[in-house]
Amino acid sequence: MHLHKLTLHDFGAYQGRQHLDLRVKPKRPIVLIGGLNGCGKTTLLDAIQLVLYGPRARCSGRGSRSYDAYLRESINRLADPARGAELRLEFSITVEGRLRTYEVARTWAVNGKSARENLTVTVDGRYDATISENWAEHVEEILPLEVASLFFFDGEKVEQLADPERAADVIEAAVQSLLGVRAVEQLRTDLLALQRRQRLSQEDQGVLDQIQDLKARSQAAAQEVSDRSQDRAQATSLRDSAQAALEKIERDFERAGGRLFEERRRLETAKKDTGDRLAATQKALRGLAEGALPLLLVRDQLATLREQSVREHEAHEAQQVVGILESRDAWLVEQLPDNVPGTVRTTLKKKLTADRKKRASAAELTVDLGLPRSLAQKLSALDDVLPADESRARELLEEAQKTVHELEQAERQLAAVPDEQQIEALIHARQKAVEDVIVARAAVERATELVAEARIHHERLQADLERAREKRARTFIREEELQRIVTYAEKARATLERFGSALLQKHISSLEVAVLKSFQTLMRKNGLIKDLRIDTDKFTLALANSDKEPIDPARLSAGERQLLAISLLWGLAKVAGNRLPTVIDTPLGRLDSRHREHLVDRYFPHAGRQVLLLSTDEEIDENLLRRLKPSIAHSYVLEHDDTTFTTRVTGGYWWTEGAMHAV
Repeated sequence: MHLHKLTLHDFGAYQGRQHLDLRVKPKRPIVLIGGLNGCGKTTLLDAIQLVLYGPRARCSGRGSRSYDAYLRESINRLADPARGAELRLEFSITVEGRLRTYEVARTWAVNGKSARENLTVTVDGRYDATISENWAEHVEEILPLEVASLFFFDGEKVEQLADPERAADVIEAAVQSLLGVRAVEQLRTDLLALQRRQRLSQEDQGVLDQIQDLKARSQAAAQEVSDRSQDRAQATSLRDSAQAALEKIERDFERAGGRLFEERRRLETAKKDTGDRLAATQKALRGLAEGALPLLLVRDQLATLREQSVREHEAHEAQQVVGILESRDAWLVEQLPDNVPGTVRTTLKKKLTADRKKRASAAELTVDLGLPRSLAQKLSALDDVLPADESRARELLEEAQKTVHELEQAERQLAAVPDEQQIEALIHARQKAVEDVIVARAAVERATELVAEARIHHERLQADLERAREKRARTFIREEELQRIVTYAEKARATLERFGSALLQKHISSLEVAVLKSFQTLMRKNGLIKDLRIDTDKFTLALANSDKEPIDPARLSAGERQLLAISLLWGLAKVAGNRLPTVIDTPLGRLDSRHREHLVDRYFPHAGRQVLLLSTDEEIDENLLRRLKPSIAHSYVLEHDDTTFTTRVTGGYWWTEGAMHAV
C-alpha cells in the first residue's frame, strides 16, 4: 500500500484546504512532518485513520465522546459548521494482481443537532457506488483496522509496548492479526460453530407425523371423491329420467294439439289481422271501381268513339276551310295582272277548284254523331289513368286472394285447437316435467362442482404428501451429509490446531529473530541482549544476556524499553513484508542523543517502503535532519497561528530554506 496524497479541509486546527504530497521514491521512503506540540501532528494521524475507518477509527482526540459529537467538534472553529469539514486520502494498492488507485473522501456537516456524513470512493478515477456503500467491509479486506493500528502508532503506543505488563496484550494482538494466526484461530472457531449447528432437530419425527397425517387426509379425500362421484352418477340418472318423462309428455302434448292450444291467442290475433287486411283490400278495390276502372270493359268502343270524334272534328274544320278558300281563290285570280295569258288564268282556276273539291270530300261523313270537340282529348287522358288503375286492381285482387287463403288457413287451425278442459291435465303434467328437469340439471351441476373440488383437494394433499416424502428422503441424505461435515470438520479443526501451532511457532521464531536483530541494531550496548524469546502462551518477552542469563525487561532503562518497543514494531513489519506504510508520531521523547542517532540512521530509513515521521523540533533537530536528509522524499512544517489557533502546512523544515524536497 502506498499513500499518495492527504487533503484536509477545515479539520481540527487546519483551516481551509491543506494538501500533503505523501508519495515517496526508492531509497527515499520518508515524509518528514515537523510541528511543535499542539500544532496538529497527531491530528494528521487521526485524519488518516478517520477517513479510512470512520466511526471505528481509533482517534486520539475522541476519548469517550460519541462519533457524532466527535465529528461536530472536529470542524475547525472558524469554519461554517453547516458547510462542515472534509478529508481525502489517495493511495494505491495491488488488488488481485492489479495496481489500483483509490481516493476516499469523507465529508460531514452540522445539520441541526447532529452531523450528516457522506463517503465517496473512486477507483482509478471513477466513482464506485458499490464500494462506497460497503466501504466499511471493503477496507477490512485492504487494510484491517487491527493491522493498521500496528503501523499507525504514536508515542502512546510505544509507551504501551515499553511497559512489560501491558506489552503482552499488544504483542498477542499483533501476532494474531498481522501474521495470520488469528485467521487460523477464527477458522477453527467457525468450524466448531459449524459442528455445533450440524444437528438434526425434531424434523425427522415432524416429517413422519406429517406424512401420516397427510396419508389419512389423502385417503379421506379420495373417499370423498368417490362419494361425490356416486352422488353425481345418481343425479345424472335422475336427470335422464326426468328428461325422458318430459320428452314423452311433450309428444302427448303435441299429439293432443297442445302446440295449437298454446298458439290459440296468436292464431286468433293473426285471423283478426288477416280479416282487417282483406277488408282494407276490398275497400281499395271499391275505390278503384268508383273511378275510371269500369271503362276497361268498353275499351274497344272507347277507341271507336275516339276515332269518330277525330273524324267529326276534321270534317268540321274542312267545311270551314272550303268556304274560306272560295273567297281566297276568287281574290287571287282577280289579283293577276292583265298581261297574264288566259290559259294561265284558266289553269290556275282549275287547280284551285280541284283543291277545294278534295277538301270538300273530306268534310263529308257517313255518320255524324255530333260529338263534342273536347271528347278526343278527354279520351286520350284515359290512356294514362286506365293502365295504372288496371295494374293496381290486379295487385289488390292478388292480395285479396292471398289474404282469403290465409284467413281460411287460420280458421282451419283455430277449428283444430282442442278444448281447454281436454288439454289442461297435459299442461300441468308438462309444466311439472319441465320443473323436474331443471331441478335435476342443477343437481348434476352441483354434484359435478363438488366432485371437482374434492379432486382438487385430493390432488393437493397428494402433492403435499409427495413433497413430504421427498423431504424425508432429503432428511436422510442431509443426516449423512451432516455426519460427514461433523467428521471432516473435526479433522479440519485438529489439522488447523496443528497448523495454527506450527504457524504461530514459525512466525514467533521469525519474529524473535527480527525483533532481536532490530533491537541489536538500535542499541548502543551491543552486548546487552543476546537472546530474545516470546512465550506463545502468555506472549511475554524473555531476554537473556551473552551468558544466557535472563534479563528482566523492567530492569531496562526507559529509553532502552522504548527502543525495545520500536524493535518489536519494526520486527513485526519485517515479518509482515513491509507492505504497509508506517506512520510514527513523536518517537524520540525519552531517548538520549546516541539512541536518537541510531533510530535516525538505522531505523527510520528502513522502517518500511513508506514512512511518515511526525516530529518536534527537539526530536529531529538540525543535526538529525542532516543525517536523515538522504532518505527524505518530502518535508513539511506545521505553522501554528496562536491568535487564530489554526495550522497551515508549508513545505520545508526548520533550518532549511524553502521546500526540502529530495532531488
